[in-house]
Amino acid sequence: MSDLPAAIRILVADDHPLMLAGLAAVAQDEGGMQVVAQAGNGEQAVALWRMHRPDVGVLDVRMPQLDGVDACARIRTEFPEARIVMLTTYRGDVQTRRALQAGASGYLLKSMVRTELLAAIRTVHGGRRYVPPEVAADLFSHQLDEPLTPREVDVLGQVAAGNSNRAVAEQLGLSEDSIKAYMKKIMGKLAARDRTHAVMIAIRRGILGD
Repeated sequence: MSDLPAAIRILVADDHPLMLAGLAAVAQDEGGMQVVAQAGNGEQAVALWRMHRPDVGVLDVRMPQLDGVDACARIRTEFPEARIVMLTTYRGDVQTRRALQAGASGYLLKSMVRTELLAAIRTVHGGRRYVPPEVAADLFSHQLDEPLTPREVDVLGQVAAGNSNRAVAEQLGLSEDSIKAYMKKIMGKLAARDRTHAVMIAIRRGILGD
């Protein structure tokens, strides 16, 4: 009988085939790890988790059909012991916070995959949380900020799409004065100089999708 510990069984999920293959290769090439499933979207990730019951999942935040954060939440609801590392291309405290609230144990930027993915997998497999210092710093710097309401996010999303106040008002069934008031409050919460700056901040922080 071997005294070696069992390999960490891993599920990887990303909607970009090259990234998915890269994630699988990084983990599979490491001794003591075994990739047991690969998913191209959030729905597949949930289905494959039910089928394979891996030790650790590595999920992209943004995927079609069901995004990674919602897939994480669904998996954690069914399997509370699940350990999941979320991956994203862009930094953003709001997106990070949403992932951690959904039950993620780790959070990495894709630029960190080569240098930190293996450590993240081992750390969360051991029952600890893995959040790199720069990601944690983003979280800490905005922890006291007043969040945008769902309606404010809707308004800003319409503005980000290039709509005028009048067009946004028509889209949302509000008055133009109401949209102006919303934008004033949004810019105050985000400490933005103008509409364009507010949109840029919202994308950077993960309030709006890129």
